[in-house]
Amino acid sequence: MVAVSNLVKALLASSAAQNVQELNRLAAFGGIVGCDISNTTDKINLGPINNAFQANFTPTFMGLAFGTQNYTCSPSNNFTNIGAVAELFDVSCLVNATFLNDLQIPLFNAWSTFPSLTVQDFIEFFHESNAPEVLAQHYFIPNPITGQGLSPTWDFRSSGNPKFVGVDEAIFVGKGVASVPAPHNATDVAWLNVANIGQGKGGQIADQVFRTNTIGGQPPSNCTFGESLDITVKYSSFYYFFGGSLGGPNNSTS
Repeated sequence: MVAVSNLVKALLASSAAQNVQELNRLAAFGGIVGCDISNTTDKINLGPINNAFQANFTPTFMGLAFGTQNYTCSPSNNFTNIGAVAELFDVSCLVNATFLNDLQIPLFNAWSTFPSLTVQDFIEFFHESNAPEVLAQHYFIPNPITGQGLSPTWDFRSSGNPKFVGVDEAIFVGKGVASVPAPHNATDVAWLNVANIGQGKGGQIADQVFRTNTIGGQPPSNCTFGESLDITVKYSSFYYFFGGSLGGPNNSTS
């Protein structure tokens, strides 16, 4: 069985020795997924986005993600977000680890060492092994209610959890509720709260999702409309899932 530590080590194959300590910490927890986090709200760092949290929802899934934020140049000569693509690992069993809120750092550093590979390349690699540590994929789809614009989506149907295979509702399609600037660096994308889009179109994985602990993802400050190409900017973050009828340890691998 490929463990979280081995998946991350694949990313770190050519990274600097400074990541070794973080990897050793990960290795101690390798291969353990699907832990119950329903009583760990106090361990979850929602930081500056915490005011959007609704206490009636129970935490169900924790994902450590790496991927890209995608941009196009607007007529105002600045980059506008047109979606994202990311792979999420199940890190629910690390919820009590003292180093939990730093895990995105070595992952981002490693991800940055692969300029010629896309996140899709890694998604294909991980899915060939059907690794149980793969929690979900994040991408955008046309808004399923209005048909206008794009909606953020987290898809558990091709994860490493066999209970979600073929389950159409094992998906979360959302709409933005709150956004706050990342608290550490201007180069980090915002922390977000996203609510289920509802009307039977948002799936049953969760009622809301939070993006926190972001690193990277912000585009350059300006571009030239009609000349600048679309760009992808690498990032890493945590995604916390709350509520949803498909959430919880009874629907996770162990």
